[in-house]
Amino acid sequence: MSRFTAFRAKVAAVSVQISTNTPLEKNAAERDSSDAPRPKLSRAGILLGERLVPLLSGSVHYFRLEPESWRPCLESLRDMGCTVVDVYVPWSVHEDPQGNFDFGRYEPALDVVKFLRIAEELGLFALVRPGPHINAELSGFGLPERVLWDRDCQARSPAGEAVILPMPPLAFPVPSYASRKLLNEACAWLRRVGEELGPLAWPRGPIVLCQVDNEGAMYFRDGVYEQDYHPDSVALYRRHLESRYGTPEALGAAYGIVTETFDVTPPHRFDAQDSRELRRQLDWAEYQESSIADAFALFRQAMSGAGLERVPTCHNLPMGESATPLDPSRLGKVVECVGMDYYHVAAEASSDVILKRTSEVTTRADAFDYPAFAVELAAGFPPFFPPLTEEDNRFAALSCLSAGIRGFNLYMAVERDRWIGSPIDRFGAQRASFEFWARLNEAVQRTRFYELSRAADICVVVPRSLHRLERLLHAFGPISAAAFDIMGLGAYDSCLEQGPFAASLFDAERFLRSLLRELSERGLAYRVCGNDSVGYALAQSRFGFVVSAGGLERELWRSLNDAAASGALLRFGPTLPRTSPSGLELLPDLTPAAAERSLVVAEHALAGELDRLNDAHSPLRLVAGRGLRCSLFRDEAGAPRVLFVTNTTPEPALARVELSALGGPITEAVDALDGATLRATFGTLEAPLSPQSVRMLELR
Repeated sequence: MSRFTAFRAKVAAVSVQISTNTPLEKNAAERDSSDAPRPKLSRAGILLGERLVPLLSGSVHYFRLEPESWRPCLESLRDMGCTVVDVYVPWSVHEDPQGNFDFGRYEPALDVVKFLRIAEELGLFALVRPGPHINAELSGFGLPERVLWDRDCQARSPAGEAVILPMPPLAFPVPSYASRKLLNEACAWLRRVGEELGPLAWPRGPIVLCQVDNEGAMYFRDGVYEQDYHPDSVALYRRHLESRYGTPEALGAAYGIVTETFDVTPPHRFDAQDSRELRRQLDWAEYQESSIADAFALFRQAMSGAGLERVPTCHNLPMGESATPLDPSRLGKVVECVGMDYYHVAAEASSDVILKRTSEVTTRADAFDYPAFAVELAAGFPPFFPPLTEEDNRFAALSCLSAGIRGFNLYMAVERDRWIGSPIDRFGAQRASFEFWARLNEAVQRTRFYELSRAADICVVVPRSLHRLERLLHAFGPISAAAFDIMGLGAYDSCLEQGPFAASLFDAERFLRSLLRELSERGLAYRVCGNDSVGYALAQSRFGFVVSAGGLERELWRSLNDAAASGALLRFGPTLPRTSPSGLELLPDLTPAAAERSLVVAEHALAGELDRLNDAHSPLRLVAGRGLRCSLFRDEAGAPRVLFVTNTTPEPALARVELSALGGPITEAVDALDGATLRATFGTLEAPLSPQSVRMLELR
């Protein structure tokens, strides 16, 4: 819990403006002093005393079902092998137009406590999501219309206008994460819903996990210059500058301006021509990241007091997360578990895209000992999005497991309005796709997959500053950079091509693409890591690559120096960073011990350097054939237990894997889902694969 300490003073300072008093505080203090055990996260799932509960969850929207369907739907969820029910609790549904709350007194379908007690009777635990933003394909994403259309609650554009999200079926103005009025309204809701949910926190009830907000990327209007120029946001931005620079003189020196106050105007577009102007742009982007985390901290604080403070919290990163203002290292100081959403099609590029985006999350989860969690894993699709077939859902599910995900939540497990393709219908009947999910849950439990670790001997360090620079140079205005990221595209496809900072970004992007391509073609397993997990990741690797777009954060540079001095082998590319991301501050030289184990590699030299490192250090290498991918999982003793084999091509394929590469006395593999046995012949395991499919194989 030590990583949350730094936020306490900051949240206290902001919350002076936000009313969080509640008559339940005394009772909360009494509960805090009790000896009752609390749920605790670990890499493998949730620890409830001595019991480990794997995170195998499914979403059920009680408020969209008839109450008489609750029990049969939950029974089918349990029979599918789920251990947890994911429960969205929408503010806009529970609040009437007069601002009064109904939790079942007038509308039986809103009795969330009764729903959760039924889940408890059936042996299910619960993840609750009270928002305030929950999306859930609700108009307004679960916020009441009176809040959405209150100008004081709305995010503002540079022109001071409302920022509209054109989301089917009804566009709406997005809220401001900095608006004091919005925060007060949201905290009032969270305190009230906390009174309903808090008494059901384990061990008094089934709630073992609570999500703070949802896909907090500024409601998908996340361009650096799209929002938030709300007066309250500008005031917080200036406080951010004061905290960073201390005095107006220091701010003026950094920006190359003369100022006697911190009352500077945030940038409205990217127009930096030198390092001082770049720093001003970077500060604005970093403030946006900070403001989201600060709002989440207030939301979490508001839910404390009625019992929800007893359970750990989580947040889900949306698709294209690296191109949004959501910084996992900041969010990780507010919530214990930072997970991810998966809505992928079965396509040639999808496997590598899933591995890249998943790897950073799983590396961080392992570093901080919480489960790598697919908070939303598609089981179906909303009718206003491109359709996802059952084959797409299967491919995405097995691909995210092969990338290291240890738990998942099926969204949606149970059918409801504005959703197509769930494995359970709204009356609890099991559909054809139910069998796949039941088999997958059973396979995960039988193999204790959540206790295994993905084998990867190479680390790829992608700094937060690279993502931040990509956001600054985004060229498509309101079309989010995340949309390009989802399509497997990046800075090279979506950023400004001219200006003094484009070349370094494009060079870094090309270097990263080439590196990942060379690793995949050679069958070399890798892990991606961000700033705050670099020490852990390098300690688990035989060597690492650091991608740099000119400058690097001082804290990250220090961590890299310490890792190299302690024995890590580093390769920087395409250049060795010499300055901070703005280019204004020089980084210290690497210490002699670190410099001895560090080299710079140009993009054109990557292939040769990888071959040399492979020969010298023998990292895990699994080659199955052209267009095929392998992922190996080992137990705590290092024994190989599960192998995933993926066919990314649109044609059937036969994967051939040399058993000697797996590192164990293996003679056969059994398909974890269909039970087919594959026996090794002359030291080679052969696995037939359908087009664009994944097989999960138990090794014996």
